[in-house]
Amino acid sequence: MKTMGRRSFLGMAGMLSAAGLAVSSANGAEGAESNQPPFKLKYAPHFGMFENLAGKDLLDQLRFAWDQGFRAWEDNGMPGRPPRMQEKIGAEMARLGMEMGVFVACADFENVTFVSDDPAVREKLVADMRNAVEVAKRVNAKWCTVVPGQYDRKLPWDYQTANVIENLKYCAEVCEPAGLVMVLEPLNPHTDHPGLFLTRIPQAYQICRAVNSPSCKILDDLYHQQITEGNLIPNLDRAWSEIAYIQVGDNPGRKEPGTGEINYRNIFRHLHRKGYAGIVGMEHGIAGEGREGELALIAAYRAADDFPTT
Repeated sequence: MKTMGRRSFLGMAGMLSAAGLAVSSANGAEGAESNQPPFKLKYAPHFGMFENLAGKDLLDQLRFAWDQGFRAWEDNGMPGRPPRMQEKIGAEMARLGMEMGVFVACADFENVTFVSDDPAVREKLVADMRNAVEVAKRVNAKWCTVVPGQYDRKLPWDYQTANVIENLKYCAEVCEPAGLVMVLEPLNPHTDHPGLFLTRIPQAYQICRAVNSPSCKILDDLYHQQITEGNLIPNLDRAWSEIAYIQVGDNPGRKEPGTGEINYRNIFRHLHRKGYAGIVGMEHGIAGEGREGELALIAAYRAADDFPTT
């Protein structure tokens, strides 16, 4: 960890104390107590989220998050990092006792991919999953995000669905021996991602049931689903057997809980009561700016995590 000057450290500590938080000058050695207790759920920040408080060094950001009570992390861009850096991230997370969440294994937002029956397209998808398996080994990841791409304007919808299922079966054959789980992410077509094939939780549920593999499950991003269909808790319950991963972000704005219309305190309580032991990815931006914005982000999760457990 980079050495922080005494004046900088005292300034940061004062800001955090004012927000009811704490910061440690230690590296967070294995088995050490963090200054803040772990959250009830495994909320997972991502790189850059605490850059003003922890600095630009990626490992310092992990240590800072651990010290604030976060016990998980996610990084969409992990496959693009050098393998040696992936290994360093994986080793530091293992030392801290943090769990790695998703990285993006396959997501083309511009082209027809999974809905195609072209053998060359399928070969590319399978190659992407082989690469994902290697990345997962370096960072001790169990899940990777898959976005099935654009829908085909010239092909009937049911044929496209059948092609998606078939392509996912081929990809699952790569993932199953490695214990890697593809999580399919439905994305909203109204605000962020028009033209994509997969948009709804019931649609993802149907596909996962048809693929029938432990390596093909659902990523339920509640920000996207609030826009597309709402009814968040009932859809969680109906699709529960196929949901392996949760992501959050408030709406409108896609910022931290408390900045929009979603009652995340109730949703987190519901997940806790269901015994959810998985990760809740913080797949959103920050409403504020600089250190103050990052402190407000942490405080927002403390507030949303303050739900009754009985």
